[in-house]
Amino acid sequence: MSMKAKELRERSVEDLRELEKSLTKDSFTNRFKNMTNRLDSTATIGETRRDLARVKTILRQLELNAQTKAEAEAPAAAAKATAAKPASRKRTAMKARPKTSKAAK
Repeated sequence: MSMKAKELRERSVEDLRELEKSLTKDSFTNRFKNMTNRLDSTATIGETRRDLARVKTILRQLELNAQTKAEAEAPAAAAKATAAKPASRKRTAMKARPKTSKAAK
């Protein structure tokens, strides 16, 4: 059963996570059945992998959208916080690494 991304976007995050677990399990069982010569169609392995990739992609997009919304609200609070901080900070220099030649190895 090939799923459309449009249909998946309409689902809730909890439902998508549950579907992700289910597809991961299906992927494993399909690979196992293929090794024991009990799988009817090997195309189901690829379909399951693509469906799993779609679900993971949509979950990641939802996660990134939530982060950008949080960051959009954060600049107002960050502007107030930076006004209270002193402008000068002491910086420490990094120590240089000794150079090693390739011929020495």
